[in-house]
Amino acid sequence: MEARPAPAPLWIIAVLALLPFPVSALIYAFAPSDLGPGALTTILTWSAVVLSFLGGVRWGLESGREDPRAGRLAASVISPIAAWLLVMGRAEMGAALVICGFMAAFMLQWLFDHAAPDVPARYPRLSTTLTAGACISLAMALEKALRL
Repeated sequence: MEARPAPAPLWIIAVLALLPFPVSALIYAFAPSDLGPGALTTILTWSAVVLSFLGGVRWGLESGREDPRAGRLAASVISPIAAWLLVMGRAEMGAALVICGFMAAFMLQWLFDHAAPDVPARYPRLSTTLTAGACISLAMALEKALRL
């Protein structure tokens, strides 16, 4: 049985939520240098927000089961904790390492989500699109951070 595609409002909202990634990455990479720090803060903060949201999605999917699995519930808080640690460690680690950390966290969240049982059939395509958009944007910011 083929999965029904995600409804248009879901895609529209998801793409709109993705926009801060490429917009802030482009500003950080190509705008005048006085706009760079704010754009970097934007992409890193938005990364933390989205990773926390994805952990919440995982928590919501699991807690909605009749018999939630404790291990999967516990694992759902890893992304928000990792995001918080990356934001808090930014001054000590530097931009490039924090950006790499966020890219790794997004990819690990994607792997976790794709290995998860009992998710809606449309979820993998949606999460792949959003993860790719976030990681490509972070890679653009990383290239700029490495040049500084």
